[in-house]
Amino acid sequence: MIGVFDSGFGGLTVLKEFLRVLPQYDYMYYGDNARAPYGNRSHEVVKAFTEEAIKYLFDKGCSLIIIACNTASSQVLRELQQEYLHAPNVKDRKILGVIRPLAQEAERITKTKHIGVVGTRGTIEAKSYETELMHINPAIHVHGRACPLLVPLVEEGWSKKPEGRKILKKYLLPLKSENIDTLILGCTHYPFMLNEFRRIMGKKVQVPNPGEIIAQSLKDYLKRHPEIETLLTQKGERHFLTTDNPDRFAKVGGEFMGTRLENVKKIT
Repeated sequence: MIGVFDSGFGGLTVLKEFLRVLPQYDYMYYGDNARAPYGNRSHEVVKAFTEEAIKYLFDKGCSLIIIACNTASSQVLRELQQEYLHAPNVKDRKILGVIRPLAQEAERITKTKHIGVVGTRGTIEAKSYETELMHINPAIHVHGRACPLLVPLVEEGWSKKPEGRKILKKYLLPLKSENIDTLILGCTHYPFMLNEFRRIMGKKVQVPNPGEIIAQSLKDYLKRHPEIETLLTQKGERHFLTTDNPDRFAKVGGEFMGTRLENVKKIT
């Protein structure tokens, strides 16, 4: 089984693409909605919450876990990968993040080498995208912009209202002045506003869909690692877990997925 972890609803935009590209596998989604958002929390707290989720998913039978939360990926992914790499009896358990595939795609498509990144304060301050992009190509110029109001706007259904568009435009105007030609959506909630991002940034700026890139990256990963792929069950099962109200998760999550969510369970 493949586990997908996010601090809230945003990771469903990634899971949606997994189900389109790799529908045969079993998936378990864990949304820590009761403690979302992670973007303004300390490194220590983000690590503690993420470790808790990873352990839970492994205990429930996941062999591969995708940390879809950009904040968690940027702050604690490497630490957790190292801890599980050297832990006893867990050689068949793997943890992946979302930053590397998005950075690789951005570097591939940029022509001016000026790339923008939008995300939570935690993601932007961690500079993980900047580090990854500079590692791939030292000639890249990265322009980061924290957008802390967008996650609550999306979750409260305000993203497509005039007020939501006005806030988004205010966040993006400084990036337009940097003459970027590629924009990375460094938060899994942001694809819910993908059309608005593309409209505001204009035709000269490419804004890739993160879910599509991450899903293709996972497909390629499984081809390169048959020893992991053979561990994954293929019954087409989907499990949805939340640390908050399951009815609200089913309603809001269904909007993210574009389909009704069944059998959402609350975990403590």
